[in-house]
Amino acid sequence: MASSSSRAVRKTRRHLLLAPLLGLLAAAPAAAQVSPACRAGTLYLTIDTGWGREAERIAGILKRRDVRATLFVANEPTHTGERSLGPGWAAFWQARAAEGHVFASHTDRHWYFRGDAGPGRVRYVSRSREGEEVLDQAAMCRELARPIERLREAVPGATVLPLWRAPGGITTPGAIRMAEACGLRHQGWSANGFLGDELSSEAHPNRALADRALADRALRNLRDGEVLVMHWGIRSRRDPYANVLEEVIAGLQSRGFCFATLPAEGRR
Repeated sequence: MASSSSRAVRKTRRHLLLAPLLGLLAAAPAAAQVSPACRAGTLYLTIDTGWGREAERIAGILKRRDVRATLFVANEPTHTGERSLGPGWAAFWQARAAEGHVFASHTDRHWYFRGDAGPGRVRYVSRSREGEEVLDQAAMCRELARPIERLREAVPGATVLPLWRAPGGITTPGAIRMAEACGLRHQGWSANGFLGDELSSEAHPNRALADRALADRALRNLRDGEVLVMHWGIRSRRDPYANVLEEVIAGLQSRGFCFATLPAEGRR
């Protein structure tokens, strides 16, 4: 028969073993609580490179509204005459990293995937007729890695996610498989996440886009976890979307949505 002292020792050991678990269970209700500010859920704003004309203005809006986004970077031409990952843009990307934004690949040249050309091969075509080529596996990995290499030349400490986005969101089955072999998962945007900033401002004026985003019907359809997409300015849009961006973000926040950067595994 065990002595009272040995029973006390076993009881103490059980308490010590269970203490971490009990601590976790005790903390669980607090961790599960949703902030009143996020009662409607979390949205993931993503920004593709674009023309960059309104980049500083957009960055200022995000900072004022305390929004951090996931930035998909490509080495595209910009309004300054320099490409978006050139030395002239280094300070811009440094500032965004310091503000807590994270990054991912949007391909280097921002060409378009136009069909598979056999196993491990995909057609890659410039929309502006700069060229066309067939990428094999090694070339695909280089195309996806190069914008991040350029970014790190300016921002060595940038947080980079193992995600990528095809230009225009246009993929092929082969491109998806080849990118996965490079260690990258494709991240598009959700059906309700297209903000429309790349559309013609004549056919889709800012007032209509803002009203559409904040309409009761749109908000009923908008769900926790939606991935939104926009750009740092679109060359062809005469009335920049930046003119209504703050109104849209503030409206979504007032209705209980929070914004966060994408998780490393992305969102589906």
